Amino acid sequence: MATPRDVTVEERGEWIENVVRIYRCATVMKGGRRFSFSALVVVGDGKGRVGIGYGKANEVPAAVEKGMKDARKHLVSVVVSNGTIPHEVTGRYQASRVIMAPASPGTGIKAGGGVRAVLEAAGIHNILTKCHRTSNPKNAVKAAMDGLQQLRTKEWVERLRGVTLS
Repeated sequence: MATPRDVTVEERGEWIENVVRIYRCATVMKGGRRFSFSALVVVGDGKGRVGIGYGKANEVPAAVEKGMKDARKHLVSVVVSNGTIPHEVTGRYQASRVIMAPASPGTGIKAGGGVRAVLEAAGIHNILTKCHRTSNPKNAVKAAMDGLQQLRTKEWVERLRGVTLS
C-alpha cells in the first residue's frame, strides 16, 4: 500500500516537479498478484504556470514520467501578486472544497499535502488554505487548481467592467 509521504520536490532546469502521491493497484492472476502503479504529479515554473498530471504504468518511475508529461500538457497560468494571491477564493472539485486566502509577507504556505505542492509549483510563497469535506489528494489538488484559475487582478476586473476602482 502506498504510504502518504511528504511531497518530494525536484528541480530540473526551469520546472519544479512534485510527486504528490503514488498509488498501488493489485490484480490477482493465476500465478499471484500483479501490481500496477499510478502517480499524481504537479509541475510548475514557479512564476505563475502550473499543471497537474496523472500517469499509470507497471513500474513507479514510468508512472511518474508519464505523469510529468501529462502535467506539462495541461499547464495553466495563474495570477500571483507579490508572492500571494490577489483575493480570497474557494476552489471546488467533486466533494473537495479548498479555501485560499492571501497572506502577508513572511507567513509562508499554510497548506497540506497536494495543495502545498500546487502552490509551491505556481510560485506562491504566502497563503492561508483550508481543505473541507474531504482530504483525498486527487480531489484536493484539482480543487486547488480550480481556485487558482478563478483568480482575477484588479486591472482585469476594471477592463472587464469598463470602470476604474479606487
